[in-house]
Amino acid sequence: MATPNLKSHPISGLLEIMAKLRDPETGCPWDVEQDFSTIAPYTIEEAYEVADAVERDHMPDLQDELGDLLLQVVFHARMAEEKGLFNFNDVVASISDKMIRRHPHVFGSAVQRSSETQTAEWETLKAAERINADKGSSVLDDIPLSFPALKRAQKLQKRAASVGFDWPDHERVLDKVHEEIEEVVEAVQEADTAHIAEEIGDLLFVCTNLGRKLKVDVETATRAANAKFERRFRHVETRLEQQSKAPQDTSLDEMEALWVEAKRLERKKKPEPVSADNPS
Repeated sequence: MATPNLKSHPISGLLEIMAKLRDPETGCPWDVEQDFSTIAPYTIEEAYEVADAVERDHMPDLQDELGDLLLQVVFHARMAEEKGLFNFNDVVASISDKMIRRHPHVFGSAVQRSSETQTAEWETLKAAERINADKGSSVLDDIPLSFPALKRAQKLQKRAASVGFDWPDHERVLDKVHEEIEEVVEAVQEADTAHIAEEIGDLLFVCTNLGRKLKVDVETATRAANAKFERRFRHVETRLEQQSKAPQDTSLDEMEALWVEAKRLERKKKPEPVSADNPS
């Protein structure tokens, strides 16, 4: 079986590879057995691996992971083509049309605007598209259930805000955060497990709204907090190992001291801000 020409025609070569993998008679048994539902989790996983390569600023990994993500698009498109639904070219045409339609300031006669103004216009265009697509639709439609919970919460809040259902400022949201904390305390005092879970969920939802109001992507912020916790706890483990100790055999006070040490070392590593008195 001839190998596709990837140098002169990389996209068509990749499409040919996928077609061969999906061939019922000569293809790969695993690839042939897959369907949209079985491949979707891999698509999500590959998107996260792209984000991870970006966060690590590792460009060789980013190139590799983008290829893996592209393969997911090709895989879904191939399965759709086999069912007579659409093909890869339809996918490309669809996103191309959408980009042109949503950027009239670039491809049309609209006046060039600031990034902030364009973001608002983008949301207006998307809202109009949703209304035209289905007159009986909700503004909350098409927000994927498969999104991470925090990201989906922020998307839900943003959509509701687009039609005026929103706090006027972040101070009001802060008040709500304090209110939700009090409700968590009350639930804990009641020792009602289900109520505690509900109130903690409400607290996280409101904190997510606070992030949105302050223009913070809460999913990214939480990932950064996770990385910070992991980095500092690994420092605690390393320092204890140097002392021939294990965390489970160490007092909380001693581990807390090492945690503070990790924070102090991180602050020392941070570069000083550039100013007129401190050029770099």
